[in-house]
Order: sequence, then structure tokens, then C-alpha cells
Amino acid sequence: MADVVFFDLDGTLVDHRSAVLETIGQIVQAAPNATAPPEELVTLWWTLEARHMREYLAGQCSFAEHHRRRLRSFLPMLGEPVPENPGLLDAWIAERYLTVFEKSWRCYPDVQPCLESMKRLPRGPRLAVLTNGDPDQQRAKLARFGLLEYFEAVLTPTELGAAKPAAYAAACRRMQTDPAQAVNVGDMLSSDVNAAALAGLTGIWLDRGIDFVTGGPSPTADETVLRIERLTDLPDHLSPTHA
Repeated sequence: MADVVFFDLDGTLVDHRSAVLETIGQIVQAAPNATAPPEELVTLWWTLEARHMREYLAGQCSFAEHHRRRLRSFLPMLGEPVPENPGLLDAWIAERYLTVFEKSWRCYPDVQPCLESMKRLPRGPRLAVLTNGDPDQQRAKLARFGLLEYFEAVLTPTELGAAKPAAYAAACRRMQTDPAQAVNVGDMLSSDVNAAALAGLTGIWLDRGIDFVTGGPSPTADETVLRIERLTDLPDHLSPTHA
């Protein structure tokens, strides 16, 4: 039995992709001067999110600034002027993006049953969330769905001083466990499973049937990858009797 099980958050516990697409879809529909079709603008936002999130995780900007950088590229495509004042960009994010985005959060239906089953495991592992997201926003998601009580820790780059994949070693140190006794569960084959394995953890791929980044079919995994399709299958994979 593992000592610690780390859970990714977005795409694993909470449906981040659908929330983003719903939010940007509403914004685009309300933009009469948009310079591109709605589907192109949604794709653009997704591309900008990935690009500027990498900059945030690399320590090149704050979380607020990564939002501003997205807007500076996105607003012209909406047919809207780009404010020079950072405060006006922050207000746009708060009033037009976050209000809709936060209402669009959805917890996957297999999450709470999984966590309840984990609690009942004899000498079960300690549980923690390991996420690259903003700590306040990620804790707000967990609190919204009553999930905080299940986790001993919520670990982000702010607490660890590193993002995934470097965060795996830091997270094990924080939880005072050996990587060989730790499991990481997530929906991203490369960053949640393969990178965790390189750090000495056991990676378990939660294959929800969709590529989190592209929205296309799931990637193809090596046959040696531990794979589950539902979080409710996880407790059986942690059992000492699992073959």
C-alpha cells in the first residue's frame, strides 16, 4: 500500500476544460465586433492560456499578470480596445471572465465516491492534491465541492517553490515520504504519469477519453502504463492484492 497518493486537480477532480470553453463561449457570443468566428476565438483563448500559464509556472510573471498577457492578445480579436492600465485588465478578468468561469466549475461524479472509498481502506494512504494552479483558486474549487476535508495538503508551486515535474520531489519531501512509496494520479499522460515515474513515483493515468489540451481523443499510452477510466477504480489499484 502506498504511503501518499497525490491527485492532480484540473481534469482529474474538476472539469476545468469544460468550464473554460463554456466561459469563453459566452464571452464570444456577446462580442458583436469579433474579428474571427467563435470556434477560432475559443481555440485562441485555449492557446493563450497554455502559453502564459507556462510563463507563470516558470516564474516569469505573477498569476494576475499571466491573465493580463492573455487579454492583451485576446481583446483585439474580440474587437475591443486593450487598456494600458493593468487595473482595467484585472477588472475585465474579474467581471467578465471569473464570474462566469467560477459558476461553470463542475466536479466529476466519480470524485467523492473514490475519496470515500479511500477513507475506508485498511491502513489507507494519506491523500494530497498536487496542482500547478493558483493556490487560492484551487482551494476555492475544492471548498466548493466539499473536498478539502479529504486531503492532508494542497500543494502548489507557491508552497513548493516548483511546478511539475520538479514539484514531485518537492511534494514528497513536504509529505515526508519516499517517492517509491508515493502515487500520482492525473489525466495528463506526460506530466502526471510519465514525469511522475521519472521522479520515482508510481504514476496512474486517469484516462477520461479526451486529451485535456486539444480536446481530441486520448493519447496512446505504452502498455506498461497503469490506466484507469474512472476514479472509482483507483482503490482497487492500491490494494495489496491487486495484480
